[in-house]
This record gives sequence, C-alpha cells and structure tokens, in this order.
Amino acid sequence: MTDLTFLASIADLPAWMLEVLRLADPVLGLALLMVFAVVLADLLHRYIRLPRPCGHMLVGVLASPLVLRILERAELDTWKPLIDLAIGVLVFELGTRIRPRWLIDNPSLAVTCLLEGALAGSAVTFLLNWLGVPMLSAAVAGIVAMSTSPVITLAVLHDIRPRGQVTERLLLMTAINSVMAMLSLRVWRVFAASAEHDLVSTGTGALYVVAGSFLLGAVCGLLLDLLARRVHGTGTMPVLQIAVVTIASMLAVQWTLSPLLALLVAGVVARSRMRHGLTVEPQLGSAGAALGVVLFISLGLLLTLDHIGTLWPSVLAIIVARAAGKAIAVLLLAKPSGLGWRQSGALILALQPMSSLAVLLAADTFIWASQFPGVDKWALQALLAATTLMQLTGPLWTTFALKQIARESETEPSI
Repeated sequence: MTDLTFLASIADLPAWMLEVLRLADPVLGLALLMVFAVVLADLLHRYIRLPRPCGHMLVGVLASPLVLRILERAELDTWKPLIDLAIGVLVFELGTRIRPRWLIDNPSLAVTCLLEGALAGSAVTFLLNWLGVPMLSAAVAGIVAMSTSPVITLAVLHDIRPRGQVTERLLLMTAINSVMAMLSLRVWRVFAASAEHDLVSTGTGALYVVAGSFLLGAVCGLLLDLLARRVHGTGTMPVLQIAVVTIASMLAVQWTLSPLLALLVAGVVARSRMRHGLTVEPQLGSAGAALGVVLFISLGLLLTLDHIGTLWPSVLAIIVARAAGKAIAVLLLAKPSGLGWRQSGALILALQPMSSLAVLLAADTFIWASQFPGVDKWALQALLAATTLMQLTGPLWTTFALKQIARESETEPSI
C-alpha cells in the first residue's frame, strides 16, 4: 500500500474496526491512537506540508465525539496527570530558552511583552461586554485570550527549527503572557469570591500562590544544578530534567500553587545557574516527545464547536479583538525595540495561537464550567470555540510566520 493509498483509506474504516477501538482497553486504545497519529502526521507533512502538530490534533478530533466517538472527553480525566506532565516538560523547556536579561537591556521590548497581553485581554473583555456578555464572564474570556500557547509554539519550533530575533521574541512573549494570564485568573477569582469571602484573606491566598510558585521553581532549578554536578553520562541529564519537572508539578498541585509559574521559573533558574552546561533536548528527549504526541491527541479530543452557528459573533469578536490588541502593541513599539516591519508582521501572526494552558494546569478535570462557577455558559462556550479554532490552526499560523515572512527557517529538518 502506498502512502497516498493509506491516506485515501482513512475515511473508509469499516464499522467493526471502529467498534473494536471503542471497546479496547483505554491504555491500548491510546497506544493505537498514538501510532495512527504519528503515521498520519508524517504523511500529511510529507504530501501537503501540514505541520505535524496539526496531524496529531486531527487524529484527536477524529476520535472525539465530534466525529467517530472512539473516546469521550470524560475519559481523558484519567490521563490528566500524564497530560499535565507533557505540558510541564514543554513549559520547563520554554523557561530554559528565554533570556530575562534581554528585558533589562531593551526596555521597549519589556513594555511590548506586557502591553501585547494586556491589550489583547482588554480588547476581548470590552468587546464582549459591549455585545452583552456580563463583565465578569467577559473578563474570563479576556484573560484566556492574553496568552499564546507555549505548547504549540514549542512544537512548531521543534518541527521547523527556526533561529532569529522573531523566534526569540516569540518565546519571551509566550512565557510572559502565559504568566500574565495565570496571575490574572487568580485576580479574577479574588473578585469573583469577594462577595462571599473576605477580600483580604482571598488576596493573601493569591499572594501565597505567586510567591510560593516562584520559590518552588527556584528551588527546583537549583536542585537540578546541584544534581547535575554530581552525575555524569550522556543519558542522565534528560532523566534528571524529567524528574525535576515531575517533582515541581506534583508539589505545585499538592500545595495549591501554579505549576506553570513554578516550571517556568525552574527553567530560567537552571539556565542562569548552569549556562552552557545545561543541555536541554527538544521535549527532554524521546519520552518527552511521546508525551507530546499524547498531549496533542488530547487537545484534539477536547476541541469543541458546539453552538458555533449561534455563537459565531462572540467567537469572531474574541479572535479579532485579540489579534488587534496584540498587533497594536507590537507595531507601536516595533521601532524603539529594534524590530523591522516585516519582522513585526511575522511576530503578530506567530502570537495568534490561543492557549488554554492557564486553565488546564489549574484544573482538576477537563470540565471548564467547574473551574468558573457563575460564568455565563454561552460566553464560556464561545471562548471554547474560539480556542478550538486558534489551537487547531495555530501551527499553520506560526509556521507560516517564521518560515515565509520572517524567513528564520530556511531548511527542513531531517526526518
């Protein structure tokens, strides 16, 4: 069977085969989906140049209740610790790849990093409120809209391996706007809970989360540095890194801290202490790459377009307002921060993949409604639909921006 014949046969799976997949043991079913995702993603990349993360998510969509109903979304709750570890691996790697010193050397860049998230979130919040969404509900959408997906950003960077100023700024802005979204979610919960709880105690709890997450991340980064000095061998460093990521993630959850912030800080501290002595493989090696495939399949399973026929004005408002906010911030400070207009356009496009990471890492399950009690259900559904569209197409935006506009990835990586 040729590759093209295989692609053509995907839509013609017999009913009995689908039933076998539905009835399979969950572990076996996920393993089969991983095999299918890797093969399909490679074929789609080879023949139509579709980024591999899109292929992995597409398999998740095919297996989801949207299409073949092989897996239900509720079944993913069992896999949440594994999915959180996959996210943690990528967030830690992101922390090791950013240079905070650049923000001190280039104040205009620092302002851009803060402004692009703030403007995007504010634009979404006020436009949705103008469309009739209650302010607190609109604020949730605005907070989630602040962040660019670290998962999609790093997956694309692993795939096309770009190098250049746009890539470095994209990594830095992705880290900062993700932290801003996480902190803003904490502030939102303070306001949402202020009617029923003491404002001071709620604010103290939020401060505990931020300070504790920084401290946990710093300790884990120092721990990695300490352990790396005492072990030798080419295979030890990825093992230590995955172990530290697991420790930081589990302790953050156990102590009700922020895994996202703790892992970012751990990566930054490890890089600053170890410098060139810290070698971080993409996705922390083969085990991390396997976790990445599981993560993108899961993202595909979670995608939803329910009621988009009636909610499309709100969905469109979220996407357009978010894009406008990020574009204004980048263009406003492009010249002072040392960025050309072509590079600015590439950066704006690369920032578009929206992230639900700030919500996923703070949640016990994948049922978003349980994380935002009192939020208007239609506003939440519009947010989910907008996130679905931007995550599913996100690798296309980022790949096109870095390869075709910024031209920071001139050659294809070896397969």
